[in-house]
Amino acid sequence: MKTILIFVSTLDGKITKWGDPEIRSWSSKNDQDYFDTVWNETRVVIMGSGTYNPYPVKPNSKNLFIVMTRHPEEYKSKAAPGQLEFTNESPLQLVTRFAKTGEEKMLIVGGAQIATSFLRDGLIDELWLTIEPKIFGKGANFVIEEKLDIGLELLSCTRANNQGTLMTKYKVIRA
Repeated sequence: MKTILIFVSTLDGKITKWGDPEIRSWSSKNDQDYFDTVWNETRVVIMGSGTYNPYPVKPNSKNLFIVMTRHPEEYKSKAAPGQLEFTNESPLQLVTRFAKTGEEKMLIVGGAQIATSFLRDGLIDELWLTIEPKIFGKGANFVIEEKLDIGLELLSCTRANNQGTLMTKYKVIRA
């Protein structure tokens, strides 16, 4: 199973504009279309409650959305088995569970704490990063402050528009 971390970022590495979690207000239409396509082609999509809470996903038969939270019991009324689950499983437990069920791909969509925990535990195979030609100066990064030393190898880079939006894919190099 391939685990993919996907984000959109500014040139200065921000995934939010001044802390506002609404990405669609500043990311390009190209990135939004790309993300929607990847999202729709992936059955298992992992996010944290900080990503879910401002913009709750709706359960559907195509995806299995997993929301990582310390308090899954608080979301009992929103859960839809096999479509929308809330869990306090660790990243390793999730990867193990879905590898056993034969899933081909797992998409990690945010936020920074979830991304950092999967990266720290060496569970990310590829990083797909859209780089928007913007600089915000202030905003969230896609990893939280933690000592990491992760090598990447560029697999592809595509210029998406005249403004210079770049869609990159990196392979994580294991030491």
